[in-house]
Amino acid sequence: MKQAEMLGEPEVKAVDSAFMLRAFYVFAILAVLSVGISIAGKWLGRSIVLAGHTEDTTIHEVVIGNNVLTVPANVTRFERSRRDGIAERLDLYLHWPTMTGYTAAARDDFNHVGASRKIIFLSFERQMMSRDMSGRFDPIYRSLITQPGVPGQGGITLYNFTEKSGYVNEVLAVAERGGETPFVARCLSGESAEQSLAPCERDILIGDDLSLSYRFPKELLLGWRALDAAVLTTAAGYLKTGR
Repeated sequence: MKQAEMLGEPEVKAVDSAFMLRAFYVFAILAVLSVGISIAGKWLGRSIVLAGHTEDTTIHEVVIGNNVLTVPANVTRFERSRRDGIAERLDLYLHWPTMTGYTAAARDDFNHVGASRKIIFLSFERQMMSRDMSGRFDPIYRSLITQPGVPGQGGITLYNFTEKSGYVNEVLAVAERGGETPFVARCLSGESAEQSLAPCERDILIGDDLSLSYRFPKELLLGWRALDAAVLTTAAGYLKTGR
């Protein structure tokens, strides 16, 4: 009996040792997983908060035709475009009135939280038309609008389009500039305008056969002079080549 007990002791000790070793490994793996989950959670949480935006201000050189644009990453709207190289089109977004890219302080505005609209969307691409929107007013738009227009604030006159014009649920905003072609923008109207983040659009020619279109909240029409000047100045700052 005693001999049997003595023979069984090493086996019990061996079993206990193996069990403890396995338990150690299990706890070690759980600890590593816990740390990994914590790190992943923090990374994922930050990614969700950024929602495709970035605070990175690294400058990228983008070539469109004969034009070179140097733009910060946090101004570039889409992640896939935050790189150097040749592109057919470049989409940017800017905070009004600072004309800067995404920052944590402006997070709510870029995520369109609340009723306030403060983001302007810019698109650069090769020129497709011989005239910009202002230049198209007399030869094209004038024959597509109904007279008289409705005077608005800031010297803006709003014109409805004719039924045959093809511009459904849109109005034309026009402001005379004394000796220059008028300021012209197309804006959505009615429910379409209420649902849009930037219902007004205007395009201008810039650089070497480059077209810049920008979309903006309708409330900014009141200060169209400052808006147009700010967009032109900012765009010119990005453009490093081209006439």
